[in-house]
Amino acid sequence: MTLNPEDHKEFLTGKHIAIGITGGIAAYKTPLLIRLLRRAGADVRVIATESALKFTTRWTLETLSENPLETEMFPEDSQAETRHISTATWADLFLIVPATANIIGKIASGISDDALTTTLCAYTGPVALAPAMNTNMYENPITKKNLGTLREVGYRIIDPDSGEMACHTFGVGRMAEPERIFEEVLEILRAPETHRNDSAAATTLVGPLAGKKVLVTAGPCREPIDSVRFISNRSSGKMGYALAEQALALGAEVTLISGPTALEKPAGVKTIRIETTQELLEKVIENIATSNILIMAAAPADFTTLEYSEQKIKKGSSPKSLNLKPTPDILKEVSKVDHSAFVVGFALESENLVENARRKLRDKKLDMIVANPAGESGAGPDSPTNRAVLIEKSGETTELSRMEKTRLAQIILEKTIALCGLGAQTT
Repeated sequence: MTLNPEDHKEFLTGKHIAIGITGGIAAYKTPLLIRLLRRAGADVRVIATESALKFTTRWTLETLSENPLETEMFPEDSQAETRHISTATWADLFLIVPATANIIGKIASGISDDALTTTLCAYTGPVALAPAMNTNMYENPITKKNLGTLREVGYRIIDPDSGEMACHTFGVGRMAEPERIFEEVLEILRAPETHRNDSAAATTLVGPLAGKKVLVTAGPCREPIDSVRFISNRSSGKMGYALAEQALALGAEVTLISGPTALEKPAGVKTIRIETTQELLEKVIENIATSNILIMAAAPADFTTLEYSEQKIKKGSSPKSLNLKPTPDILKEVSKVDHSAFVVGFALESENLVENARRKLRDKKLDMIVANPAGESGAGPDSPTNRAVLIEKSGETTELSRMEKTRLAQIILEKTIALCGLGAQTT
């Protein structure tokens, strides 16, 4: 469906949006976003770094925003008001599009050495950044740490897409398209109490999941063979952790039941650690009665050993085969428990994706299932991206192309919110 900004004119008219532009090739897309926002009735002020004007022009930005461009802390045509304070108090929302690795690092470090960073430092409302950079720069641990710091203090990160870069490489880091950023603007401004608290690294969020308890499972399970060996799978936990973080951003009280992963515990999320499939089942049953939504993104082990050795089995005496038995079917067991939660399951299938997922949806009495292909390049348990088909209990399906797991988590939650009647779907 083509985005028509004029459909949102009644809502956006009178809204004040500050847009910061930094020096990346994706800056050529920012005027398209400004045009969308202006067509929807928003008032836009643009603050550009010196480097940003290497990729777009003052005249373009002033013509489309219909406001003077802000580039200098101390302009020659000085005025009585302190410009960075007046813009900071004027704005209802602050966007940085594109956000380069440099500006992300500066903001995370508290550096305020130009018009953009100084205005942002004085601003107390909601902030959203749209990162754009080469894949290696985006995956750099320092960039990841800086983005994590900004998330912790309440900044909204509009995750980049995968695609071909200006440097002719392919990967994650391509800035989200202006249409998606426009949709994020609508979502942020529709959350009435979303704000950043600079004095404490915390956020107060009110959104469509406010007052709701969301239970998310994530990561692999391990079934022990002896004191050092186990049976497991390739799940990274990335999908479940992304779902937990996005549910928190939408106002939910989130509990995450996590198998062993290398991921950092999401700030603000109650996290319960488990190892085995039996432990996962016990914790889900323990928490399901008080949950409004259960999202089963974990990857239980299908089999466990019949015999466990307390001691490490020596190589010379190791068995030629392992005797296995099935582990508990968690979703089947959940269906037997008296609860009122909306249940979302996952199905990883190597063949007959939709058909097998529909069968699982029906047999496990789920409200929705997320079907993922196994063995496909750029998708799967240990990939940062995935492809999915969402199948509802009604039979309706939504096929999604490959995307970052954070973005997929947003879409899954938007669909869940719509099916629960908690708010309008934005995708």
